[in-house]
Amino acid sequence: RESDRRAWTPVSYTVTRQNATVQGLIEGKAYFFRIAAENIIGMGPFTETTKEIVIRDPITVPDRPEDLEVKAVTKNSVTLTWNPPKYNGGSDITMYVLESRLIGKEKFHRVTKEKMLDRKYTVEGLKEGDTYEYRVSACNIVGQGKPSFCTKPITCKDEIAPPSLDLDFRDKLIVRVGEAFSLTGRYSGKPAPKVTWLKDDIVVKEDDRTKIKTTPTTLCLGILKSVRGDSGKYCVTVENSTGSRKGFCQVNVVDRPSPPVGPVIFDEVHKDHMVVSWKPPLDDGGSEITNYIIEKKDAHRDLWMPVTSATVKTTCKIPKLLEGREYQIRIYAENLYGISDPLVSDEMKAKDRFRVPDAPEQPIIKDVTKDSAVVVWKKPYDGGKPITNYIVEKKETMATRWVKVTKDPIFPGTQFKVPNLLEGCEYEFRVSAENEIGVGDPSPPSKPIFARDPIAKPSPPINPEAVDKTKNSVDLSWQPPRHDGNGKIIGYLVEYQKVGDEEWKKANLTADSCPETKYKVTGLTEGSTYKFRVKAVNAAGESEPAYVPDPVEVKDRLEPPELILNANMAREQHVKAGDTLRLSAVIKGVPFPKVSWKKEDHEVSPKADIEVTGVGSKLEIRNTVHEDGGIYSLTVENPAGSKTVSVKVVVLDKPGPPRNLQVSEVRSDSCYLTWMEPEDDGGSVITNYVVERKDVASPQWVAISSSSKKRSHMAKYLMEGTQYLFRVAAENQFGRGPYVETLKPIKAIDPLHPPGPPKNLHHVDVDKTEVSLVWDRPDRDGGAEITGYLVEYQEDGADEWTKFQTVPMLDCVVTGL
Repeated sequence: RESDRRAWTPVSYTVTRQNATVQGLIEGKAYFFRIAAENIIGMGPFTETTKEIVIRDPITVPDRPEDLEVKAVTKNSVTLTWNPPKYNGGSDITMYVLESRLIGKEKFHRVTKEKMLDRKYTVEGLKEGDTYEYRVSACNIVGQGKPSFCTKPITCKDEIAPPSLDLDFRDKLIVRVGEAFSLTGRYSGKPAPKVTWLKDDIVVKEDDRTKIKTTPTTLCLGILKSVRGDSGKYCVTVENSTGSRKGFCQVNVVDRPSPPVGPVIFDEVHKDHMVVSWKPPLDDGGSEITNYIIEKKDAHRDLWMPVTSATVKTTCKIPKLLEGREYQIRIYAENLYGISDPLVSDEMKAKDRFRVPDAPEQPIIKDVTKDSAVVVWKKPYDGGKPITNYIVEKKETMATRWVKVTKDPIFPGTQFKVPNLLEGCEYEFRVSAENEIGVGDPSPPSKPIFARDPIAKPSPPINPEAVDKTKNSVDLSWQPPRHDGNGKIIGYLVEYQKVGDEEWKKANLTADSCPETKYKVTGLTEGSTYKFRVKAVNAAGESEPAYVPDPVEVKDRLEPPELILNANMAREQHVKAGDTLRLSAVIKGVPFPKVSWKKEDHEVSPKADIEVTGVGSKLEIRNTVHEDGGIYSLTVENPAGSKTVSVKVVVLDKPGPPRNLQVSEVRSDSCYLTWMEPEDDGGSVITNYVVERKDVASPQWVAISSSSKKRSHMAKYLMEGTQYLFRVAAENQFGRGPYVETLKPIKAIDPLHPPGPPKNLHHVDVDKTEVSLVWDRPDRDGGAEITGYLVEYQEDGADEWTKFQTVPMLDCVVTGL
């Protein structure tokens, strides 16, 4: 309890040792304490402290001072500083004791004789070159504490300090022309640094306007009556043997701009306005141009009129001029600091300099066709402004109205192909030129022309050749002529000549009987040799003939069969059931081979459509079924040989039914199903089996598994005594096959076994001809209710048992003994 209070406060109830620490006391307060012992019966009497105890920390000597540092060294003095100890020992520090030791000696000697409380001291009167180390200790009312950690050995010599620089100016300085400015600051360093001023990396020299003042601690650069040329990047460098420091300032001496650069250019001159341009001032005064002020003046008057005072462009439209009057323009540049002297233009008369283009000369017409013609003209004088467009017009010679041939601009070409002319009509054409002022006069009309194609005889056909032959015919082929003479090719004339004869015979009498670039010449003699030639014919006449290069002997040509397989005749062809199977190949050979299709060396199914053309054959089976799969072969044969190709066709379908569905291990609530995979998997891997069950009394099948990959399934959750049918189907990626079903219902009951033997058989009464027997029920009933007990007896010594009777209860009286 506190000494000035009566109430006791418990400290702890669970102290088992003979000491305790009391916490939470207030420093400076006086307390009494009391202690009682306690056992299982209860608490004994308290023992109390005889006198009050005042709470305060015990006083000790202070800890060692901290952070003893050397601040300055000269050849005969050392300046030291330190921080107080972390703990003063419970009493205020009364003084510090500083000690030194000459390196090489053992003892420390006290430096300070007087009482010292400052934490900074300069030791003087030292000998240059001597090396000392120092330590300091703190004293309080108890005594002197531990000394601090020693300094590093310090040799007395003049110290070196790198330069420092403290500037009074910022990175940028803006000064008006004519004003003075100065750059000042302070610096230090040992030995005394050298101060250098630079402007744009060139040393600044003093003159009438430039003053440099440097003291041991301050520096200053001053410039009187500044000019634009004083702008630049100023740098001050402070340097001694230990290093250097630099300070920078970008000085911008600003003024009004110089005048805009002439001459004033008159870009456009019209009767009521002009457009002028100029160049910016060479010197913007150190500040960007914010504005140009433009004024105009009638050359015969003294009054300048404002045009605009709010533009930063170097071009301007001068409006509201009087036609025929002469004008001068003057232009000022303006920035934040003032307006420049003006730039004055020459005099310029307000009048239109430009006009529409002249009329072109009479145009020339060329390359006339039935629906188009090309108009050609020469460029006329442009009226002082560039031509931007030509306008071409047409009219029929008997009409009065001119019509534009196109809405699109025609430029820069000086010719144009006019489309959409009417065949047989007579036309004239004329041309006008246009610039930004307007459209000029049209040219004189051209000479009239009729819209029709010029026609000439065609050139000969190209590359005639014999491409096939038999014993009495030759097939010829060629390419159209390079030039059709601007007339449609009506057809071709084919002629032949027997080698040795002079006369050429016509194979066809008229050109329109051979409009294509091929012809079969028939009625030739087998074994003879013939020459051939072809002419192209248009409305203007026949071309020169083109000759087949070599004479041709007329006889049958033999080429062995050749098969070019299509993609659907690859080694294996997969087709989905129900889709159409198509097999095809290109066939070559002379004469054309005989074609036969087989499946597994037998005739193909009657449902297959087989088509044979002069270039190939195709087999097609619609609505394919699984049985349509197999090896199909195509054989082609002619007198020169034969060729056969085969393809395996797989018809992908749903699988067949699973086989051999068996039910075993029948219980009252489950049974075990097993089956074998289908004979036919439909050409695709079986992915799973679907198992279903049905109560014989219900019409509905219920799925009990649809994802089993195994060929067995435990059918659970059956109702005891209910009869069930089961069925299983296989699935692959093409669908679910047919189900296989159990042949007869399965009843959900546990299997029956004979009951166990009755227990504890003994007699309870005996007479001369009968015995009373009793027994207990057997341990197991075999899965069904016990219906009775069969009682048998045997005469002692006999081999046979004699049946007496079957009784329903657990007792029986055997009589007739």
